[in-house]
Amino acid sequence: MASTPPRSALHLTATLLTASVALYIALVAFGNITDFGTNQAFVQHVLAMDTTFKDDDLMWRAVTSKGLQNTAYVAIIAWETLAALVLIYGTWLWARRDYARARSISTYGLLMLLLLFGAGFIAIGGEWFSMWQSKTWNGLEAATRVIVFTGVALLVVQLTDRRTDSAA
Repeated sequence: MASTPPRSALHLTATLLTASVALYIALVAFGNITDFGTNQAFVQHVLAMDTTFKDDDLMWRAVTSKGLQNTAYVAIIAWETLAALVLIYGTWLWARRDYARARSISTYGLLMLLLLFGAGFIAIGGEWFSMWQSKTWNGLEAATRVIVFTGVALLVVQLTDRRTDSAA
């Protein structure tokens, strides 16, 4: 039976950051499921572009179909839920000191969030649907916070490379 590698401060930090991001996104997904209407309205207004400057050169991008808006929102919730589950599993692997798999799984979960909040909210919501123009339905600051939080966690996870697994 192989011995369990010792835990370094860096591994503990990766564990706790992965757990923190997992907790955060699990709470976000839970909130979106149990209080469906609040952020559903957010997604609908962003996609409809109804609180932007209403520039004719941009308004053709608006999605006003409730069905498509709701489909986008449900897809966001599903992605958040899946990312939370991946990160919970990554946290469990960190806690079990299965560092190589923990690093890999945590990386996938963290990248899922960077993709959702970076490509989804900042690029598509912020630029394509001009969310930056809205004083009411603007989630760019919140998305940026998640990007920073997730990015820091990802950097720490990546610092725990294979060389530190056995030398911890």
